[in-house]
This record gives sequence, C-alpha cells and structure tokens, in this order.
Amino acid sequence: MTTTLGRTGLRVSRVGLGLAALGRPGYINLGHGSDLAGSKTEEAMERGAHAVLDAAYAAGVRYLDAARSYGLAERFLGTWLRARELTPEDVTVASKWGYTYTAGWRVDAQVHETKDLSAATLRRQLPESLALLGPFLRVYQIHSATIESGVLADPAVLGELEQVRARGIAVGLTVTGANQRETIVRAVSLGSFDVVQATWNLLERSAEPALAEAHRAGLGVVVKEALANGRLTTRGGISALLEVAGDLGTEPDALSLAAALAQPWADVVLSGATSAPMLRSNLAAQELDLDRRVFDRLAGLRENPEDYWRTRRELPWN
Repeated sequence: MTTTLGRTGLRVSRVGLGLAALGRPGYINLGHGSDLAGSKTEEAMERGAHAVLDAAYAAGVRYLDAARSYGLAERFLGTWLRARELTPEDVTVASKWGYTYTAGWRVDAQVHETKDLSAATLRRQLPESLALLGPFLRVYQIHSATIESGVLADPAVLGELEQVRARGIAVGLTVTGANQRETIVRAVSLGSFDVVQATWNLLERSAEPALAEAHRAGLGVVVKEALANGRLTTRGGISALLEVAGDLGTEPDALSLAAALAQPWADVVLSGATSAPMLRSNLAAQELDLDRRVFDRLAGLRENPEDYWRTRRELPWN
C-alpha cells in the first residue's frame, strides 16, 4: 500500500515505522520495559532496531520516522541504511528537531528530554541529523509544535526552515496537546510546511477537521500514536475495543491502526513497534476493511481531549 506524501511528491508506504521506542531504553509506551527486558545496552538495542527495520522493509514499509531526542535512533537508522546498502530512493526518512535527549541511557532519569524550539536549536540539530542520515533525510520536522510555544510566529525559525527547504528537504511539523487543531490551522495558513504529523486515534480525534484541511491544502498527513502509547492494544484492556476486535477475528492493535488508515486525509500511519512480532501484528491492519458499523461500535471510545492528554502526561517512563 503506497501513496504520495502530499505536495512533496515522495512516494511512501501507507504504514510507516516510528523509532521513538527503538532508540532509547526508556519510553512511555505500556510494557516498553518488558519488551526490552535484558536488551537495554546500546549494542543490544541497535541489533533490536535493525531487526525491526529489516522486518519492516521486508513487509514493504518505506517511511521511517526518527528524532534527535529518540536516544540513538538516528544513529541506529543510519547504520542500518548503510549496512543494507539502500539508497535515498528506496525509503523516505523523516526526523525532527527541537528536543534534546537528556536521560543518559537511564530509564529512571529525572528528565528524559528537554524542549527548545529556537532557531539556535534548529541550526545545531540539523547538522547532527545530516551527519547520521546524510542524503536519506527527506523530511525535517519541528518536534511537538504548539501555538503556545511561539515557534510558528518566530521569523528566525521560519527563515531557517526556508533554507532547509531550499536544500531539497521537505519541511514539516509535528503537533501535540489538546490544541492540536488550532496549531495545524495556523501552520496551514503560513504556507511554510509540506508535511504535518499529528496524534489521531480512537480515543483522541479532535484534530480531524484540521487534518482534513491540511490534506486539502496539499500537505502530507502522517498519523502518530494511533495506538495511544499502547492503550489501544491488548495491554490497554479496553473492553469495547477487545470485543469488536474479537468479533472481527483480529487484534486490537490492528483494528486501531486500520481505523487510522481508513481516514481519507491520512497518508501515512506510524507503527511504533519494538519487535518484529509486534510489527507483524500492526501490519495486519492493512488487511482490514472497516465499515460504518464498526466505527459506530467504536464511537464510545472517544475521550475529551483534555482528559486524553492528561492521561498521556501521567504515563510512566519504563
């Protein structure tokens, strides 16, 4: 399953792989610690990341998403790309700037990452990403832009991003929080972005109208956290989701990802799998054709955005 990522012209797979849980020993996904039990050294995690990337590529996944703050994710991705002798035409690699990893490879760190969306951070982090990813880097995104951060009104940042664009790299932003919708609308109005990445899932659907608008405006749309950091998997224990998945003869993760893939404005939906078996379960979403009756049965899962984001903030690093 492939499509074109908005006006970028990049040909991408409908399901992509996000490396947030693959590049560092601590993350907020439910069960992340048990997924990595006994395999949290840098060497073990690099092997694990390469194994998931191999499984993804073999299954047709061609969109890979990293970030400066995902521990060593960019490094792991870069070593995999070179070891497999791939070319920039074989995959589309996206990364992000704005957060700095500060956990020091500890799960119990007091602070795992710090946010700074200044032009100075962009000027520092872009060369760092290019040093690891080189010509493979095709999409570079603001990490977790919000209206409150002021990044979309910062002429220095917008000027730097235009220079990134001039290098032939598509410019994007990821958004976060209960006001995702407003941030996306503002970004579309600027005309400075080629791609938007937002949280959309069966629990948090508030960005839907803005994502549809972005898609109509020609932006590529990437969905992140379609599994709500594990809440929309078996681990989340949501009975209504488990019931519908059982009736369809599938797993709740596949059902949840299929719901995101079914959105007409969604170009790419990211899997955040930490193992090859988890990835294969996620990819079963591509085989599901959901009708309106399924969505009607799942409508009650929707949460108030403030409640959803409060719950997300309280998820423990593990």
